[in-house]
Amino acid sequence: MMTIDAPPQPSSVERIKQPNSRLCFACGLENTYGLGLSFYEVGSGEIEVEYTVPEHFQGYPGVVHGGIVAAMLDEVLGRVVMIGDHSHFMVTARLEIRYRKSVPIGKPLRVHGWLTRRRGPLATAKAEIRLPDGSVAAEAKATLFDYPDQEGAMEQLEELGWKVYPDKP
Repeated sequence: MMTIDAPPQPSSVERIKQPNSRLCFACGLENTYGLGLSFYEVGSGEIEVEYTVPEHFQGYPGVVHGGIVAAMLDEVLGRVVMIGDHSHFMVTARLEIRYRKSVPIGKPLRVHGWLTRRRGPLATAKAEIRLPDGSVAAEAKATLFDYPDQEGAMEQLEELGWKVYPDKP
């Protein structure tokens, strides 16, 4: 069992890219309506995404829609439990989000998530979105549980295009 409440301190660990799929809304590289996020393991139980949200995901003028903010946080929270086993899927049972500041369109953001506890089929994790000035714009915590059909998911990974794609130059 592991328990961590505060975000881990930045370290100089190697960044390990996690797999993407073809059509997932958050990570799908062939989903023209999706975010196309790329996830990197940056430490033991930590995930990081650097992303600039395009204007077609705005709510109010110049501001990222709250549902998109929630989707980015939820995906990062689900990714921290995959560290060390990119084919072990968990789903969100509970998601709590606190919106602290408006998240701007067209500005580089850093989404960071970390595992706070893992015990059997359950895990908890936290995530935050930081603005270019380093301030926290949104934060979340989640309870996750093992995907009910791990074996079925394993059979579909290839057809879903679940693999590590090279970074675009």
